[in-house]
Amino acid sequence: MNRDHEDLDVIRSEVRRLCDRYGNEYWRSLEPDRYPDEFVTELTTQGWLGALIPAEYGGGSLSLGGASVILEEISASGGNPSACHAQMYVMGTVLRHGSAEQKQHYLPQVADGRLRLQAFAVTEPAAGSNTTKISTRADRDGGSYRINGQKIWTSRAMHSDLMVLLARTTPADEVENRLDGLSTFLVEMRKPDGSLIDGLTINPIDTLMNHSTTEVFFDNVEIPASSLIGVEGNGFRQILDGMNAERILIASECIGDGTFFLERAAAYANERVVFDRPIGMNQGVQFPLAKAQIHLEAADLMRWKAADLYDAGESCGAEANMAKFLASNASWEAANAALDTHGGFGFAAEYDIERKFRETRLYQVAPINNNLILAFIGQKRLGLPKSY
Repeated sequence: MNRDHEDLDVIRSEVRRLCDRYGNEYWRSLEPDRYPDEFVTELTTQGWLGALIPAEYGGGSLSLGGASVILEEISASGGNPSACHAQMYVMGTVLRHGSAEQKQHYLPQVADGRLRLQAFAVTEPAAGSNTTKISTRADRDGGSYRINGQKIWTSRAMHSDLMVLLARTTPADEVENRLDGLSTFLVEMRKPDGSLIDGLTINPIDTLMNHSTTEVFFDNVEIPASSLIGVEGNGFRQILDGMNAERILIASECIGDGTFFLERAAAYANERVVFDRPIGMNQGVQFPLAKAQIHLEAADLMRWKAADLYDAGESCGAEANMAKFLASNASWEAANAALDTHGGFGFAAEYDIERKFRETRLYQVAPINNNLILAFIGQKRLGLPKSY
């Protein structure tokens, strides 16, 4: 896809200018579990979180590739884009499968910040990567659906007004194809006074890093039938658009993390003098950083290949997964090299290496485990027997 209409350098410089007002001290002050409301509000006000929303609805009409640069720069500046990235990747499901009425009603409010669309409720305690095994039910009741079940690792639900929900509308034993019988819904989570709708309970989960993740319980939650996205029973296929976008955007965040680690490590290696010489002169320090840089730039190429395919409306499942695999491995390699370079100071909070180290570790296992990506590529690209 031709990205000439999007000045990526301008996007980078403007996002970095905003991020500079929220430096590492700000992100450090949020530990262990405060949500960056101020940052997310300003990001929304300046239009960056509405980047993927078409201009006719008040958004920025950026490609996914252009949007990925926004998250990359937040990471590279030392910030944590996980606080807001869902508003971008769930757009694939809403934009490609939502009704005209849904888009006209919700998208302008998401674009200008009146509503936050930050919750993507798919995973369940007994159904992680095996999405077709979910058991949360959405039963039609006249002009409504009634939702019962539980979701877990639904990040930012406490700070969201809307949720994209995947639920079962037909029992698993009544469908011939395991991909059928699941439906997606755009759920209004709050009453006019801001409180949660009846029957919806959200509990925070303490984690290794500040990720604002939760478990969500649905106890006979009633939503209007108009909440259904697209065609009932086709929800699994519909959320694939969101999942592929998610993998590409997470890859961009990892590339930003890797950039942060390597810039910090290179600066420290040039400045830190031990035995009358900068430690960066030692190949034991220099080579791990150089290898991480090589792997990071290679991952970046796959990020752009996947993003271009996505934006062209072409199949990109394998490329999106490979981008996430390569980028998450590269950022983790860079994190370890940066920690080794800083030595004991790498564990000191004031250097921000340990904080970002914890944040980037997540992407080895989420939003999809890297081992499952290997199994997927083995089957889809190499024609090997399915192993899962």
